[in-house]
Amino acid sequence: MRILGIDPGSQRTGIGVIDVAADGKSTHVFHTTINLLDNDSFHMRLRQVFEAVGEVIEEHAPTEVAIERVFMARNPDSALKLGQARGAAICAVVNRGLDLAEYAAKEVKQAVVGGGGADKSQIQHMVGVLLGISGKLQADAADALAVALTHAHTRASTVRLGIPRTAWRRRR
Repeated sequence: MRILGIDPGSQRTGIGVIDVAADGKSTHVFHTTINLLDNDSFHMRLRQVFEAVGEVIEEHAPTEVAIERVFMARNPDSALKLGQARGAAICAVVNRGLDLAEYAAKEVKQAVVGGGGADKSQIQHMVGVLLGISGKLQADAADALAVALTHAHTRASTVRLGIPRTAWRRRR
C-alpha cells in the first residue's frame, strides 16, 4: 500500500509518500516541501498547492491519502488561509478519485512520538528513525510523513480491531 501524507499550509505545504508492506513495515518513498511564498497572490498559492499535490499523485500513484486537520490558530485570518490551502489539497485528491483520511495534529503526534504535546524537532527525529532517513528533515515534510505514518498505524489497528476508527472513542 502506498500512502500520501499532506501537511497543508498557506506558506509551505509538506508532502510525504511512504510504502507500507503487508507486515506493517513502512518505507520512505518521497518527500518535499512546496514553498508558496514565491507567489504574490494568495489565490496563486492555492493553485500551486492544487497542482503540486496533483503532480505527486500522478507521479507516485498512492492508494490512500491522509491530511492533517486544521487547528484553530490564534489569528482567525491565518486559520482561514490554512483552511483554504487544505481545501486546495483536498480538491486535488478527490479530483483524482482517491479517498481521504483526516487526522488532528494531536493524533499525529501521539502516533509518531507517543505524546500529543510533542514539538517539531521530536516529530522530525522520530520520522527519521521510523523511516530510516538520515539527516535532518524539513519540518513540513516531516509532518507530512508523520501524517502518512499515522494513517498506516491507524489503518492497521482498524483492521486488527475490526471496528471503524470513529467507534474508538470511549462513551461516557
